[in-house]
Amino acid sequence: MKKSFILYLFAFVITPVFAQNMSSLPSQEGARHLSLQDCRRLALEYNEKIKTADNAVEKAKLDRQIAFAQYLPKVDGSFTMVQMTDQDVIGMSLQTRGTYLAGINVTLPLYVGGQLTAANRLARIGQSVSEEQQRKARMQVIADVDNAYYTLISVRSKVQMLEAYARQMQGLYDQVKLGVDVQMATENDLLRVTTKQNEISYQLQKARNGEQLCGLALANIIGSDFEQTIIPTDTVFNSQFAIDNSQLSGLSEDFSSRPDLLLLQQQVKAGEVLVKKERSNYLPTVALVGRYSHYDNLKLKGGLTLLDGRRLGIEHTFSGGSPIALLSVSVPLFHWGAELKKVKKAKLNLNDSQLQLEQMERSMRVEVRRAVQNVTDGQRMVETATVGRQQADENLRVMRQKYDNQMCTMTDLLDAQSQWQQARSNLIEAQTQLKIYETEYLRVTGRLE
Repeated sequence: MKKSFILYLFAFVITPVFAQNMSSLPSQEGARHLSLQDCRRLALEYNEKIKTADNAVEKAKLDRQIAFAQYLPKVDGSFTMVQMTDQDVIGMSLQTRGTYLAGINVTLPLYVGGQLTAANRLARIGQSVSEEQQRKARMQVIADVDNAYYTLISVRSKVQMLEAYARQMQGLYDQVKLGVDVQMATENDLLRVTTKQNEISYQLQKARNGEQLCGLALANIIGSDFEQTIIPTDTVFNSQFAIDNSQLSGLSEDFSSRPDLLLLQQQVKAGEVLVKKERSNYLPTVALVGRYSHYDNLKLKGGLTLLDGRRLGIEHTFSGGSPIALLSVSVPLFHWGAELKKVKKAKLNLNDSQLQLEQMERSMRVEVRRAVQNVTDGQRMVETATVGRQQADENLRVMRQKYDNQMCTMTDLLDAQSQWQQARSNLIEAQTQLKIYETEYLRVTGRLE
């Protein structure tokens, strides 16, 4: 109750200075009429956390594609240009100016001890995690919108109720004033009515200021212009997310689709994969490598002196290429126990994740049961408050008749009107709180969207 009505309480406990500043806000002439669905949609489009979660999902998809690419052969090219001074080779000059080497390598991993499989499984888990985090963020934003929207409705309803109360008191004032004029009522009765009017005027001013503050809170969540008044078009009775009263006694406590639970389950799965990944470091890796190298513009210039004394000039340009196929096998032999320690550490991390999952499951079960109880109690409070309002309406009607017939005092009539105000205020709060409880129930069971 305290958490759900934080906006409402803040709205009513404000300083006089801020209340004066709020009086300069625009009137309802430029108001924006929004339903609960409109506010949810705007908040989901505007909220920075939702946008960040959307980006995380896209990055996770890219990570999965990157992990899958590790199965495919890698193709690399190389090019080398050689510029060196001429080299003397058995009396001839080896010229490398302009010599180049070009090659292409193709590497296909055949077996890497299960590391590629583990990397792809981790990428799939990472995508699932990002999607659940996105869903969790969306549910929290929707819950915040519902809280702010229903709180605004509550405060607006109290403003309307106080306005009706003020009209009642004005009618009573006119009646008593007429009685004073004809000496059928006392000045003291008129003074008591005037005092009550001043009290109602004070409460109404606070309620109107609170309505403006609640409107600003909702505008902040949905990204609306602060200078534009928000008018909710729904009422606390008109919500398609309301829970059927006939189902209150059998509300499901199943929270298997809750994002928080699924995130922890994915964390456990990731821990299991990491243990296998660390074990794979013991295993050999096998890769097939294909390579083709080409060289050109390697020149040999010079001459040889023959036995008969003649000089034979030589000039030759070397060019050619050669394909190579290799099967690379790497076997880990001795790493001073480092790989074994990594496996033990991964197992401890997995155990921590399992313990955290068990602890959170218990906490979630308690949270869901509390949410079910809140919805059930909230419905009963609405029923009780409805009966109380009906009784207060009837009591006020009877007291007005008695007062008109001089069968009760002004005190009795004012008490009846105060009870009428309190009964209607209680019903407004109960209706609003029930809707907030319903939203919270759907959130903790993972069914808000």
